[in-house]
Amino acid sequence: MIKSKSFKNFDPQRVPSPCFVVDEAAVELNLQRLKKVQDESGARILMALKAFSMFSLAPLVKKYLSGTCASGLYEARLGKEEFGGEVHTFSTAYSEKDLTEILKISDHVVFNSFNQWQRFQDLLQTAKTKHPELKFGLRINPLHSEGTMSLYDPCAPGSRLGIPYPQFEGKDLTGISGLHFHTLCEQGYEPLNRTLAVIEDRFSEVLPQLEWVNFGGGHHLTDETYPIDKLITRIKNFQEKYTVQVYLEPGEAIAIHTGVLVTEVLDIAHNEHDIAILDSSATCHMPDTLEMPYRAEVFYAGKPGEKTYDYRLAGMTCLAGDVMGDYSFNETLQPGQRLLFDDMAHYTMVKTTTFNGIALPAIALWNSATNEVRMIKEFSYDDFKNRLS
Repeated sequence: MIKSKSFKNFDPQRVPSPCFVVDEAAVELNLQRLKKVQDESGARILMALKAFSMFSLAPLVKKYLSGTCASGLYEARLGKEEFGGEVHTFSTAYSEKDLTEILKISDHVVFNSFNQWQRFQDLLQTAKTKHPELKFGLRINPLHSEGTMSLYDPCAPGSRLGIPYPQFEGKDLTGISGLHFHTLCEQGYEPLNRTLAVIEDRFSEVLPQLEWVNFGGGHHLTDETYPIDKLITRIKNFQEKYTVQVYLEPGEAIAIHTGVLVTEVLDIAHNEHDIAILDSSATCHMPDTLEMPYRAEVFYAGKPGEKTYDYRLAGMTCLAGDVMGDYSFNETLQPGQRLLFDDMAHYTMVKTTTFNGIALPAIALWNSATNEVRMIKEFSYDDFKNRLS
């Protein structure tokens, strides 16, 4: 089922190919829903740059959210320089060099182990002297798994993400003002509610000592079926019970159902079935289709056998598995024809590569309300060359 519904009347000839096209009107609708949660619950919502870091939309994002969250120095810099508001940084491990800079530009810095928290105390206290509002936190692992795939489950056995709750026993938390957890992936309210119940039980002695608790990301907040009224009530009750500030860090929820990847058919090959070679690539431009894996929907296409003509859609790299999947169409595909892959805004642009020297897709903004198209960026040989040495 096509999810980026506003693109049903978009003309793919209006942009170069390949090209990521994001509907800023659709992004704003997501932001408005998130602001409702923020305003009515009292939580502060941060945009997770790891999922969507299109800073040309920073003026829009700033109208609705409280800031950004980063996974390291470069994202923290981008959040500070382009988005403003609060900057929260978490990394599985910091180098001293990166942490020195992160402490200058972050409002919250979250550690993934007691070892790092203790190792950098001199650095942290110096930074705190210069920036008294700076807050420090720890990422926790409640050892309660709601994930369905271990690759995306921070609470899977042996996970490196978060401090397992038994390790908190007997630890001195002086200087720690908050806890962070991120245990969900594209999930609804009930998994969060169950996770919170476990955290309230296992960290019952710690929670009353805190100033803030960050619920992380993975919340499917902008899905139409998400019961945001239940979430708002749960957050309000949690904040009142423990006298803390709650934060949420959605990434996908901001950009989901807002973008497409425009691609062009270059050739039709045949080996047991028809194969359409595209000017894009699964491994370079949409790697989650191989990593998760999942089948990306294509506008006006069906499953194999559903429509008259079957094709395997494939990328142009030398990787044998550079295949988007098998689809069917009402008409034969022709070289030069444009196709649109659905829901390609989140975890796409941030993961692209130039493997095989494949060009990065251009980036465009479209406004479905005004029909205006703006080219944001086109990439060249220099972008490929300058990543190398």
